[in-house]
Amino acid sequence: MPCVKIIPATLRGYQKQWLRTDVVAGVTLAAVAIPETMGYTSIAQTPIVTGLYTVIFPTLLFALLGSSRLLVVGADSATAAILAAGLAGIAVTGLTPYSNLWLAYTSFIALICGGMLLIARLARLGFLGDFLSASVLVGFLTGVGVQVFTGQLPDMLGIPKGSGRWFSQQLHLLTNLGSIQWLTFAFAIGTLAIILGFKKFLPAVPGAIIAVVLSIIVSAAIDASSKGVAVVGTVQGGFPPLGLPQGIEWSTLGDCIAVAFSCFILIIAQSAATSRSFAMRHGQKVDVNRDIVGLSGANFAAGLSGTFVVNGSPTKTQILDELKGRTQVANITMSAVVLVVVLFLTGLLADMPKAVLGAIVFLIGVDLVDVTGLKRIWKERPGEAIIALITAVVVCAIGVEEGIILAIVMSIIWLIQRQYRPGAFVVKAQGDQAQFTSAEPGAQTMPGLIVFRYDAELFYANANRFVDAVEAVFSAAPTPVRWLVLDCSSVTDIDYSAAISVKGLIDYVHAHDAHFGIMAADPALLKTMYTLGLTEDFTHDRIFDDFDDVIAAYREDTAKT
Repeated sequence: MPCVKIIPATLRGYQKQWLRTDVVAGVTLAAVAIPETMGYTSIAQTPIVTGLYTVIFPTLLFALLGSSRLLVVGADSATAAILAAGLAGIAVTGLTPYSNLWLAYTSFIALICGGMLLIARLARLGFLGDFLSASVLVGFLTGVGVQVFTGQLPDMLGIPKGSGRWFSQQLHLLTNLGSIQWLTFAFAIGTLAIILGFKKFLPAVPGAIIAVVLSIIVSAAIDASSKGVAVVGTVQGGFPPLGLPQGIEWSTLGDCIAVAFSCFILIIAQSAATSRSFAMRHGQKVDVNRDIVGLSGANFAAGLSGTFVVNGSPTKTQILDELKGRTQVANITMSAVVLVVVLFLTGLLADMPKAVLGAIVFLIGVDLVDVTGLKRIWKERPGEAIIALITAVVVCAIGVEEGIILAIVMSIIWLIQRQYRPGAFVVKAQGDQAQFTSAEPGAQTMPGLIVFRYDAELFYANANRFVDAVEAVFSAAPTPVRWLVLDCSSVTDIDYSAAISVKGLIDYVHAHDAHFGIMAADPALLKTMYTLGLTEDFTHDRIFDDFDDVIAAYREDTAKT
């Protein structure tokens, strides 16, 4: 039906009984998003109102173009940190935090991100996000979390922020603790107490918005700004400015592309993981490629409406799910509420202490530090935990942009290392089941038979290790080997270099008057082996479907001799 194609994928099959729940969830989500997104501007170092802009048109565009029914798109602490760190390294006159030129560059990078995401969709490059392993992503976000919450301490304590890298900033903070502005600190502590108290005792009520409202009332009542408390001041309201960012120097294009690429990788990895997990939770399918289109549109909208890079938010998506939101109608409602605030209510924000926003972002940063995840990784995969910790340290000590590059590189190295040194097993019969034992010298399936399993594709880098492992088991077998069968369950491809090595192995087996066979090989692998000339070296009666077939054929063969 033609009319169905006009309806956004996220709204097809909408049922009217969902409307009330979606609207209530959207209004509540707006109460959470307003203080959070304003707080994210302290990370991106842009005017406060730009945080609100991230959940107006960008959220709306994703709702219309994406596939996820729940994913909330808007400002994100990790991409904001990458953005600020990257812009700090661009040498342009007048490019200073919170300036109009700084904001123009954040919008320009959002446009580049939108273009990269669109290219990724057209070229089907969504898999790039998979090169950030879950463990490395935990380490990266933990490092970002530490940077984020420590970065809010100066605002919470009323101490000027230090310059330089993370360690220099922390040293400056420690040496200036005697200069704490105690009323500022009181606002920060009060905000933390309200948010944590509501989270524990009244989790259905967004404590952050309560803290914002109360702090504005108290600040105005006591004239906190005259007592040394830094306040937000006049917030420019009105409709988000529409148009291309102005003042960009094209000589900086390469630097901007580098920053945008770091954001792009994180956007794909984080948004895809979030949308998949929530879709699976509700038995729904998610189209990652369609979501990339939505994220592309969202970043184009951000770049054209005077704000910065947007991303899928795991925390706000979790909140929407807890509020029983069903579709993107909830996010559209949130956008409408925030637009009303931007148009008519920004004047109420002038007396809000900056320490309140700092405290809100401080808790967001603390939540990013996934101690539980790191402990779990350490317990299950210590090697991956070390990589995660290294990534976290680099993010803090060197920088967020360098951290994301390191995260990608280390994820790829870890993948190659696993393929280079995969598990190697000898398959044994244990009753009616196959049992996998380590391929140590002396292991055999049964007297005269070795079924060898290698848990990786065979390619040029691991082919010689594979042959060495097989020969070690073969030569040390307690009974002269009559059959060597390769279990191909984990081998779906083989390259030319590996084919030469396997050919040598087959010759080695034949030189010892033994037969070589394969089992559980899919048709594609058999075709590749045929093309490479390997199947000429063993007859089709040595190609088996499964382990039971191997055991039955071997017993039949030994019975004849």
